Amino acid sequence: MDTSAWLNGMDVAVTVCDREGIIVYMNDKSVRTFAHDGGKALLGKNLWDCHPEVAREKIRRIMATGISNSYTIEKNGVKKLIHQVPWHENDTLAGLVEFSLVIPIDLPHFVRG
Repeated sequence: MDTSAWLNGMDVAVTVCDREGIIVYMNDKSVRTFAHDGGKALLGKNLWDCHPEVAREKIRRIMATGISNSYTIEKNGVKKLIHQVPWHENDTLAGLVEFSLVIPIDLPHFVRG
C-alpha cells in the first residue's frame, strides 16, 4: 500500500514534525490548509515559529508526557477537530502528528454501553 496515496486522498490535514519541531511531512490537505502561511514551503521550517508561546508549551507537554491533545476550533463558521499525538520510531519519541478535520457544528455525541 502506498502510504502517501491514502494520506493525500483524505479530507484531513496531516502535519508531522520531528522532536525538534521541524515540519517533516504535510499531506495535500495540510499544504492547502496552511497555504496562507507558506504551504509546502513550511516543510523544513520549525513549528515553534508558527505558534504563540501558549501553544508551544502544549506541544512541549505532549512530547514530554506522550499524552495526546485534542480540541475543537471554529473560524468563519467552520468547526474543526484538532488531534495532536506523539509518534514513535523504534520505541523512541520521534515527534508530533497533528490531524485537523472539519466536523459538523452540531456534531452528534453518542454514549455507548
